[in-house]
Amino acid sequence: MAEVTVTELAKTVGASVDRLLMQMKEAGLNHISADANVSDEEKQTLLVYLKGLHGENTAEPKKITLRRKTVSTLRSGNRKTVNIEVRKKRTYVKRSDEELQAQVDIENEAKARQEAEAAAQTAVEESLLRKGSGTDDIEEQRLAAIANRRKVENDALVATEQKAKEKLEEESRKAAESASALESNEAKKTGKTTKHVAAPASEPVQDKVRRHGKSVDDEDKLDKKAKKPLGKPDKKKGRLQLDDDRDDKNKGGRFRKTGAALKIDNKHTFQRPVEKRILDVAVPEELTVSDLALKMSIKAGLVIRELMKLGVMANINQVIDQETAFLVVEELGHRPMAAIEDTVEDELAKQFEVVESQTKGEPRAPIVTVMGHVDHGKTSLLDRIKRTHVASGEAGGITQHIGAYHVNTPKGMVTFLDTPGHAAFTAMRARGAQATDVVILVVAADDGVMPQTEEAIQHARAAGVPLVVAINKMDKEGADVERVTSELAAKDVIPEEWGGDTQFIKVSAATGDGIDELLEAVLLQAELLELTAPINVPARGVIIEARVDKGRGVVATALVQQGTLRKGDFILAGESVGKIRAMTDEMKNPITNAGPSIPVEILGLDETPNAGDQFFVVEDERKAKEIADLRMTKSRHDRMSRQQAAKLENMFTDMGADQVSKLNLILKTDVRGSLEAINSALNDFATNEVAVDIVASGVGGITESDINLALTTGAIVLGFNVRAGGSAKVLAEKEAVEVRYYSIIYNLLDEVKLALSGMLAPETREEIIGIAQVRDVFRSPKFGAIAGCMVIEGSVFRNKPIRVLRNDVVIYQGELESLRRFKDEASEVRNGMECGIGVKDYNDVKAGDLIEVYEVTQVKRSL
Repeated sequence: MAEVTVTELAKTVGASVDRLLMQMKEAGLNHISADANVSDEEKQTLLVYLKGLHGENTAEPKKITLRRKTVSTLRSGNRKTVNIEVRKKRTYVKRSDEELQAQVDIENEAKARQEAEAAAQTAVEESLLRKGSGTDDIEEQRLAAIANRRKVENDALVATEQKAKEKLEEESRKAAESASALESNEAKKTGKTTKHVAAPASEPVQDKVRRHGKSVDDEDKLDKKAKKPLGKPDKKKGRLQLDDDRDDKNKGGRFRKTGAALKIDNKHTFQRPVEKRILDVAVPEELTVSDLALKMSIKAGLVIRELMKLGVMANINQVIDQETAFLVVEELGHRPMAAIEDTVEDELAKQFEVVESQTKGEPRAPIVTVMGHVDHGKTSLLDRIKRTHVASGEAGGITQHIGAYHVNTPKGMVTFLDTPGHAAFTAMRARGAQATDVVILVVAADDGVMPQTEEAIQHARAAGVPLVVAINKMDKEGADVERVTSELAAKDVIPEEWGGDTQFIKVSAATGDGIDELLEAVLLQAELLELTAPINVPARGVIIEARVDKGRGVVATALVQQGTLRKGDFILAGESVGKIRAMTDEMKNPITNAGPSIPVEILGLDETPNAGDQFFVVEDERKAKEIADLRMTKSRHDRMSRQQAAKLENMFTDMGADQVSKLNLILKTDVRGSLEAINSALNDFATNEVAVDIVASGVGGITESDINLALTTGAIVLGFNVRAGGSAKVLAEKEAVEVRYYSIIYNLLDEVKLALSGMLAPETREEIIGIAQVRDVFRSPKFGAIAGCMVIEGSVFRNKPIRVLRNDVVIYQGELESLRRFKDEASEVRNGMECGIGVKDYNDVKAGDLIEVYEVTQVKRSL
């Protein structure tokens, strides 16, 4: 090949000139300009260097495949032609130097071994001849030695040939596999339908015959059989045989007995059941269609067919509930039964029950929950008991978290739970009632029974907890005890003075009057309950609240109900697990253990648990993590099932309904309880036209991922008692993402409600502004029928829409074409004046009709 310049070579290989010069310099070539010539030897040197970079030691290929292709046309009858393409391929593999050297070493070793054996045999023969121990014995020994030497030589030769043959077969197999893979790729690319006749030349005929165990005559017979025309069946062909061995055994000549029965071995054939099996199918709470079919040993299509009969459209991966599965199983003739799932969680609960039943309980302090309507003085009353000021620390002076405190009184210790009174905190109040022994119902003497007061009564009754009513604000002028007592009696809360079983105590959080009587009533009620709990057992209790503190991680407020909680214990709370790294009381003082009825703050959980979750101290860490994973899987499964059910239920409704406007929000709060309360309150705002879509929610500060998610979904970020970090704040300002901060739940809910109201379509209203009575009708060549009218109500305007009424029935709706007062155009005609009215595109006006003028206004709507 002629020499080329560096520039031409760079164009050929598709690289830049500078890069090629750099590679040539690294390869040891002295080319410094783009116009320098490059010879074939220099190209080869560069190629060897580049291949060396990729792990190849030589520029020569190790394998060469030659292909030949011949195309011919075969003519058959009826002027049909068939294109025949014959492809031949031969692969040559170059053996490496190591393989050749190994082959030479094997041959030299065999040759040396043969020479050594021959020399040893010759020495034996010579020694025997020298001994002269008889001609016959010597001859026999010589023949035996010769036979032994030949056997050794043959064994060595066979071993050498076997090794060489195995190596050659391995190389041929690899070459054939690579060639077949390459050919299949080419066939996929071309996609041609031309018939290919394979002619592999690399495999001798004798090898093929030896491999398949067939003679050349058998191959010829098969070829003749294959060359028969497709349309002509073989007359001598018998019925199909299922097995080659049975074919050979059962085929006799033409003298075979006709009466002999054909014996067929049916050992592996399918036997259809004689009777239908009726199965006892264990059905869990939820399962997929495919799982249900598997339990009944039938195809999933049959289950889908039965579901369609029941009016349920489902596929094999659809999750169905237990009730639907029961109906399907009964329709298919089996017996359904509810599956009893003994989980690891049940085993853990049984272990705690056994330990607690075997341990004697000791008296414990009562757990008292303070409940009531917002601003009725719950926290102020608790402050008076504690001699502290808790309400001043809450934003807006209202309680927005569950607070847990234990107070030492002269008559014993009492643990108090302070719950929020706002309507959004229903779930918090329910949790407070479930974790308590006595409920103090605070009712303001000047306000009476309010909605949250009724709700607190219902929660206490549902939990089976006794009530102690504290009538607060007795120091105010508008205090009316009789009114409060009557309203509570109407709710079946009867005071002891009236023959009931509920203690009514008059108190004042401002002056402290009645506080001692209230504590005495609470302790008396607790004494009647005879509260006990085991102490020297693993602790269990309830999570009151949970939050994420910067630098501390997950902080959970826990109330110990039984046992003793110690620092270093491994606990399981809902879907969260962890080892207690630190414990503090409600005053932030570090402690090492806590007994029954003591509220503590614990650090060490991996995730924020839900408020109200039960916690257990578990000795086996592996079992605790297994239970947490099971709970997480079940929670995710339930959530997906609810979403799927909502999709199925709303599918046809959404098809016919207008599109619902959604307000996308990302909600971050300081504690888990506030998150649940705000979530519930925001979802209650949904209507047929607008809805709140909470894209993401969580506990903790606002992060960059929250801002990026808001940027993607177009959501507004709401922070309740949390703030955005430095990087998140910079990103929000840069991307113009709206971030709003709140510390009072009222303000958050009001602003979201206002935003949803702005998304509502305005309401259209029609207001009648004037009525004219037709007295006579005149004809005008320009306007047609002109109605001579008298304005009897309001004013008639020219640019407003009108209706024509006859006998108080609307017969036409349109607009005015002309309005004149005498011969002058008028834009307005007032009450008691005459005018001429021309109705556009309507000439059927008659005397006595009423022309009603109205205007359309749009009124802003609100939720």
